[in-house]
Amino acid sequence: MSAADLPDEPADGAAESPAAGPSEWQRRIAGEWHGRPSLFDAQGTWCGYEDIRRSSSFTDGETVYRMDGGLQQGGPLAGRFQLAAPFAFSVSDADDNRLYTGPDFHGSGQPYGAFVDAHYYGPGWQVALNTWNHVLPGGHTQVYSSVLHQGWTVIGCFNGLYIRTTDHDTDETAQAQVAEHVAAETRAGPVPWILPTKQNGSFTGSCELWSADQKPLGQVDVEVAVRPLDLLRAEHRVSWSGAGLDRAFTVVRRRDGTREFWEGPDAWGNAQAFGRANFPLWHFTRGDVHRVRGREYSLDARAAMASGGRLAVAYELFGGNRLDAVLHGVLTWEAAS
Repeated sequence: MSAADLPDEPADGAAESPAAGPSEWQRRIAGEWHGRPSLFDAQGTWCGYEDIRRSSSFTDGETVYRMDGGLQQGGPLAGRFQLAAPFAFSVSDADDNRLYTGPDFHGSGQPYGAFVDAHYYGPGWQVALNTWNHVLPGGHTQVYSSVLHQGWTVIGCFNGLYIRTTDHDTDETAQAQVAEHVAAETRAGPVPWILPTKQNGSFTGSCELWSADQKPLGQVDVEVAVRPLDLLRAEHRVSWSGAGLDRAFTVVRRRDGTREFWEGPDAWGNAQAFGRANFPLWHFTRGDVHRVRGREYSLDARAAMASGGRLAVAYELFGGNRLDAVLHGVLTWEAAS
């Protein structure tokens, strides 16, 4: 079976108890995931690739994750993130709070439908990781990022796209799909985050909204209308509509290399990009959602004088300092006539 043959969603009716069967998230990520994520330093400078095969298995009530691969290049970070052994760690499998119990990673992750936010520590890498995994509609592609911390200080980031197979070692079609995907990730890995700079248009899509206690709240229609002001600044008119989240705001976004700044009037903040992934944190000047922490990933960015046309977005919405909801989905660009 290749990636194209996998079911889009977990089967209905499976038991939630770890002893009786895998969680919904575990069923969602069944199989083997293949990718070539890139490593970036804290300033967003591309450093190298990590060839990875990731898999997880649920056997007799126990879930074990395995990760095998190797870092190519890496600059000053190579010594920290190159290990002479594959990773493995056990997971207490549940859909509310997944505990990572070592030996190679210790921490936890919280799923919100097709998106999981995980915080854990890797003794081998001697680094704390905040990992965001987002399985896209169709179930075959996963947007991955791990922001790496020394205490509270960001020291780097891994990110990239993974695709899924179930019998890569014996299926020649699956092997060809993986080879094509890895080649595409090699070309696109160092490509920087950038939005349209000379063309008006909008990114639109339907996103899922999940409560802080991990319950689905419904669909939200998202539109980000982009009006470039010059090569470094653009006005964004954003609207969220549906599932009780009805909000419209305008902000000027200014790009400075791998950094970005949100400069009012309705929101203020900044962002740091690592390749195709942009990580914003902004504060509203009014309203019920006071802070947003997110990731915006250009799915089809290429090494050219253009920007990508599809964004995978994930936003954590805070009321004050309390997480209220998580919004995630895919947005598609349409140029204005």
